[in-house]
Amino acid sequence: MDKFAVVKTGGKQYLVSEGDLISVEKLEVPKESVVLSEVLLFGDSKGLVLGKPYVPNAKVSAKVVGDFKGKKIRVVKFKSKSRYTRTSGHRHIKTKILIEKISV
Repeated sequence: MDKFAVVKTGGKQYLVSEGDLISVEKLEVPKESVVLSEVLLFGDSKGLVLGKPYVPNAKVSAKVVGDFKGKKIRVVKFKSKSRYTRTSGHRHIKTKILIEKISV
């Protein structure tokens, strides 16, 4: 059984294992690698370690692959009986990262 972890970044939680390619909220990191230290859960063949709230001395090392724009989101404002309609939209900028190593 591979190592896996639940990490928190950008206000969201992700279940990751070594070699995974995930997209997260944009990370403001100037370098090519990033260390995610907010590990909520760690698991391997020996068992599970649950953090309170974080697992002590746990780190997830990842390599930044690049930034990209996510799917377009439409926002519609509408009021009935008054002919009021406004439509706008935006695209979130996300960062794609490759999980290299999970260590405790």
